Amino acid sequence: MKEITGGCHCGDVRYQASVDPKNVRICHCIDCQKISGSAFRSIVISEPNSFNITKGLAKEYIKVAESGNHRAQGFCQNCGSSLYATTEAKTNRIYGIRLGSVDQRDEFTPKYQIWSRSAAPWIKDLAKIPAYETTPSK
Repeated sequence: MKEITGGCHCGDVRYQASVDPKNVRICHCIDCQKISGSAFRSIVISEPNSFNITKGLAKEYIKVAESGNHRAQGFCQNCGSSLYATTEAKTNRIYGIRLGSVDQRDEFTPKYQIWSRSAAPWIKDLAKIPAYETTPSK
């Protein structure tokens, strides 16, 4: 297990959690695409009951996923940064923590992908797309 910290873009919400570095995934489901505004989302899974907000308060709303599961989506009320998804229940929660919000994100590598049937078709060719260290000049 590894202890992590993280938070939102504006700094109003901070958290800590215990996670298993082997349980990092990429999700291509339509919900993750829409809520992230991107082609996929990277997630690290918390240990049960180990996620704690240390500063501020995350807002949650319930989304019924394609799987039929009711998922509480947690985000910053000020900047809108997506922080996690978890169950509706208030006990024994396991959090899918948004890897982009984790301070130690560079220490985690996804081990598998889920909902690949919804993946953007260009994902398989991502390594072929030119990459620049910053915005290229014209």
